[in-house]
Amino acid sequence: MSILSIKIPLTSKLKIPIHIFLWFLLPAIAVLLELSRHSINNYLIFKYVFVNTWEQKNLYTAYPEFYNDTNHYGPLFSVIIAPFAILPDWLGVILWSMVNAAFLFFALERLKLPEKAFKTILLVGAIELMSSTHHVQFNPMVASWLIFSYIFVEEEKDIWATLFIAAGFLCKLYGIAGLTFFLFSKHKLKFIGWFAIWLAVLFCLPMLFSSPAFIVQSYIDWIHSLQLKDSQNAIQSVTFGQQDISVIGIIRRVSQNSHISDGMVLVPAMILYCIPLFKVSAFKNPEFQIRYLALALISIVIFSSSAESVTYIIAISGVLIWFTIQDPVKNWMIILLIFVFIVSIISPTDLCPRPLKSVIRAYALKALPCFIVWLRLLYEVQFNKYSTQTTAS
Repeated sequence: MSILSIKIPLTSKLKIPIHIFLWFLLPAIAVLLELSRHSINNYLIFKYVFVNTWEQKNLYTAYPEFYNDTNHYGPLFSVIIAPFAILPDWLGVILWSMVNAAFLFFALERLKLPEKAFKTILLVGAIELMSSTHHVQFNPMVASWLIFSYIFVEEEKDIWATLFIAAGFLCKLYGIAGLTFFLFSKHKLKFIGWFAIWLAVLFCLPMLFSSPAFIVQSYIDWIHSLQLKDSQNAIQSVTFGQQDISVIGIIRRVSQNSHISDGMVLVPAMILYCIPLFKVSAFKNPEFQIRYLALALISIVIFSSSAESVTYIIAISGVLIWFTIQDPVKNWMIILLIFVFIVSIISPTDLCPRPLKSVIRAYALKALPCFIVWLRLLYEVQFNKYSTQTTAS
């Protein structure tokens, strides 16, 4: 019997497939472990985005009496975290982690991939989801929003697509990658109009429990905090810190040169990302479109100096989508997926031998397998033959 067909008996009447059971069990274990260790620092940062917005205190100042590090999310994030922040911390952090897992689960399910592909994504991705949940991260939801924006463009529901793009942009900037899907929209004017409307609405939304002046100033402060963080990331990179787990991070760490600019990699990457988009005739083809979804999910992580190991639930989602849409799956693709699994997924965990883990972490090599998949995806969107088949409405 295949592992994909195993079901977990919970009662005599209810059976849960193993891939769904593990998808929710592993993050549940992770968040309960962190609670038992009193190690929910990231959640406290998130919580105080709401608290400080309510009390109109600077969102980007350090508050060492409450948590370590500083916030780097936009003021809109105060609205997202609010329903959890008003709860006791133990309950809020559990619900926050499980809602993040649920968002990504339902986004992947809505992609309507073949059942075996969906099961493979959940089974392989569950470990990366667990790693993200150990740090009670927002990244699973960020990944889901980008996937939902793609799905709603495909379903010609541009109102909802643009909501997720605008929300992702105003919370963590990454969501802006969803604008790629504008090219696949059949209602471009509607897309532009609703994106502008959602930007305005979501920009103002935190003002409901704060003030206009404070929110406007907070967005200005946010820009400054991101600029400062980018320069700090470059320094952290050459001292083998937690940030800059990216392609440019590999270059900085190997060369031990913190002065290498992001643009050295970002500009060529953006050009390569955009070149296949001149193939206008392929825009209606679902195989071309979903490859761009995978490309976007990987791109926003591996070229970000702010990427941490736990950010990779976004990129790994893209890698797994790429792998499961291959027909046929070739041996070298399986080898590449194993490489991703060992270096990008397993390396931060206790399953990885300590010497190997140390080398991968020191030189930001977690980004390397995802970068190889990114290059392969570029090849596929540029050179595969795509018909003018239209996606179903």
